Parts: sequence; C-alpha cells; structure tokens
Amino acid sequence: MGQPVRQQRPAGRRDGGAGGIGAGRRLGDLRGRKVAVLGLGMSNLAVIRHLARAGAMITAADRKSQEQLGERYRELIGYPVRLVLGPEYLDALEGQEYAFLTPGMRRDLPQLIRAKDAGVVFSSEIGLFFDLCPAPVVAITGSAGKTTTTTLAGLMLQRSREDVWVGGNIGRPLIGEVDRIRPDSLVVLELSSFQLQDLAVSPHIAAILNVSPNHLDIHPTMEHYIDAKRNIYRHQGKGDFCVFNYDNETARQMAREYDREVRLRRGSHPPVVYSRLQPPGDGAFQDGDELVLRLARYGKGLPEGMICRRDEVKLLGEHNLDNVLAAGAVAGLAGAGLDAIRAVATSFRGVEHRLEPVRELNGVWYYNDSIATAPDRTIAALQAFACPLVLILGGYDKRIGFNTLAEEILRSGKVRAIILSGATADLIGRALSSEAGRLTADGVPIRPPEVVRATGGFPEAVAAAARAALPGDTVLLSPACASFDQFANFEERGRVFRDLVKSLPERAPGE
Repeated sequence: MGQPVRQQRPAGRRDGGAGGIGAGRRLGDLRGRKVAVLGLGMSNLAVIRHLARAGAMITAADRKSQEQLGERYRELIGYPVRLVLGPEYLDALEGQEYAFLTPGMRRDLPQLIRAKDAGVVFSSEIGLFFDLCPAPVVAITGSAGKTTTTTLAGLMLQRSREDVWVGGNIGRPLIGEVDRIRPDSLVVLELSSFQLQDLAVSPHIAAILNVSPNHLDIHPTMEHYIDAKRNIYRHQGKGDFCVFNYDNETARQMAREYDREVRLRRGSHPPVVYSRLQPPGDGAFQDGDELVLRLARYGKGLPEGMICRRDEVKLLGEHNLDNVLAAGAVAGLAGAGLDAIRAVATSFRGVEHRLEPVRELNGVWYYNDSIATAPDRTIAALQAFACPLVLILGGYDKRIGFNTLAEEILRSGKVRAIILSGATADLIGRALSSEAGRLTADGVPIRPPEVVRATGGFPEAVAAAARAALPGDTVLLSPACASFDQFANFEERGRVFRDLVKSLPERAPGE
C-alpha cells in the first residue's frame, strides 16, 4: 500500500475567488441568517435539511409548482421554510444574506447579478460540503468519463483502506453524510463544471480527464466552461496533486499552466499525467499491451508496475482504458496498493447507462449509452464497436455542433441506420446531409446511412431501430444530446430504453 493521503487543509480555509460560505463563516454562523435555496433538486434538498438543523432562516424557491414538485414539496412542508414557487421564484433573493444555487443555474441571470451586487453571498451544496468536510478530498472532473473513473477510483481505494466515501455528481449528496465523515476518512468526488464554477477551495488530489465542448447552453462561452474546470486545481497548494490526460489537447495545456501557476507559485507536486498515446514515462501509461503505473517520483511507497494487460479490462472501448489509467493514478496517489488497483481494473464491468448491454434479441444486441449527452461521448461509443450499428440519436439542444459526429459516422462505415428523435433531430439530420455532401472516399462520395425520423417520440424511435436492425447488428442508444426535451435526466431515458427493449417481441422463425 502507498503512503496515506495527507490531512485535508482545515475546513473553511479560503484561497480567494468566489463561492463557498465566505468571509470565514462556518455553518454554525448561519443560525438566524436569511438564506435562500434556489432550485429544489436532490442536492439542494440535502442542503435544506442541513440548514434547518443549523437554525438558518430558509427561503426555498423553484420554478416548478407544488404539483410538479410532488414528493419533494411534501417533504419540504415538514421543514421550517418559506416556499416561493413558480415563474417569479427568483424574487426569493430579495433581502437574503446567502443563496445556495442548484447546479446548472446560469450565473448571468439579471436577478443573480443584482443580488450579488447587493452583497448576497453565493454558494452551493459542494461549496458547503468542502467547508464542513474534515477529511482529505479526492475529486475528478472532465467532459466525459467522470462517473466511470470516480467509481473505479473509489472501488480501488475501498479495497485498500476503510472509510472511503464516494459522491458528488453521483449517488447521494454527501452534505447529508458530512457529520459521519471523520478526519481519517477519505472522500472521492465526481465534480461537474456546474459544481466547480463557484468553488474557492480545491481538493488535495484532483484529476482533469478531458475537456471538450459541453453545456454551452449554460456556460456563455467555451472559455467560461474551461475556466470552471480550472477550479479543481486553482486553489491547490503545498503537497497537493493534479492528474491530467496528456492525450487531450486542452487538458495538456492545463497541465502546462498548472506547472507554471500552481507548482512554481504555490508549491504543489509536479503535474501527474496519464496517456495511451505518448511514450511511456512517469504517471500512468499504455506501454504496448500493458497498462502501467509509475508514481515513485511523486512520493515514497507509491505504486510502480503493471496494472494489467489491456485485454484484461472488461470495459468496452479505448476510452475506458483512459479511465482505468486515470483511476489508477488517482487511487495510487491516494494510497491504494497496486494489487487493489489491478483487481478492480480487471473485474469492473461498468456503470449503468454507459455502454450497458441490455438484451440480445433475434440476433441483435441492444446497448444503453444514455450517458452520451454530447457528440464526443457518442464518437467514443462508436469506436468501441466493430459490428454494424443502428444508432439512436437526438434530444435536448445544448448548443453543440454535430458536424464532427456526422463526419465520424460517415467515415466509420459501420452505421447502417440512424434513428433521429427529439428536439435536435433536424439539426443532426442537416449535419449528416452537409457532411455527406462534402466527404469522399477515394474520390467517390461517401454513401450516408439510412436516416429515419421518429416523429412520434422515444418509443417510436426504439421500435424503428428494432425494425431496421438485422441479425449481427447492434442497436445503440447513444444520443449525443441531453435528455431534457423528453425526460427528467439521462438515467430516466436509459431506464425507459431498457424497458422498451425488454418488451420487444421475439420474431418467429422465418419472419
């Protein structure tokens, strides 16, 4: 086993920037303070429970109505809160001292700007958790692969030590568990750009998996999105670590920034890199058919040696080799032994909704990749299969272009049919037509796959995919879009897909 992680810097320390409780205030200081909680999803419900125990004067607000909130409303009326519901819910900011914002709320709303100018201190569930957590924190972010990598790293650490907590953007909000976390515990967090954008403290060990266009319906620019990701390491200091994917251009640039701005100025360790494509070196690398960990230069007793051979990894796709390397580096720095890292890397079969096999029916396999809420995720999914594909695409528009995805579909030659559904169906269709008119193979125009528009909704899309599939094909739900046009989240979309696939009838012989 490697050296243990060091003690997390004292809770509440601030290294500058926005976010957090601020001004040195602790949770106990909020007794009698006026606090607004904006957005009543799962994480902010946990915040309300905590603030109620702290004696804050809580105003809970959401655009949704009492009926739309359903069970959440029934829980809220059991707490000492003032409710402001409906289109004017941001009026709840009037007269407040603090505001906890739901992840994904745009920060450039006029009401928020006016409130900030009036002195309201903004925070979030994650900011509050960092203020209160007594244990070292490991955190992972990226445009893709966060959940798989966080889950892998958590399992590797749980095999090596006791009392490891995994949460953040996955699972239950850990603010509800913070009173049970001890100084000798270890916390592993998945953090989205929304959770990072206001954070004014960084974890002891951080990882940037990759950065590509995403969430541009919320972040006003790509640079704003990248800058939010920087908060995972921006406030690190002496003895801290950050792991970077050296195969991703933006992450590689961030590693160079980190070396100048954090290592030299603040005393952190040198950037730790992982790569499948660069020549083997220190960090985590693919060397031929072997995945290798070399962390000795970063600390005495840290693991060195082969994690496993690439064909021993049960996860589909080259991108999941990246996730294994990243998780191995993070877990190794946090104290996991090489045997524990190897055991998880060679046995883990994936997280639901991520290239999840659902069913084999009539010679056709069905895979649920509902997590593919951006084109780059769908491109990675396409690269994981060698067989002919029937691809289900479309959903909510996050203002991300589809031409790169269309080019990958056309050049791969493996997509036989595409089923388009949801708000972005026409956008994707136009991208496919545009790229098909532009691309050639050996001077001959590339023939596009059959495109079917399922105008009757998601059930029609799944039925159309089943009709289009031939024995030996794979039907792949990998939408390249968020789910909010038809579903509450990608998990619901994936569950509905599974249910629809499981209800498909067997074909009689000869049909």
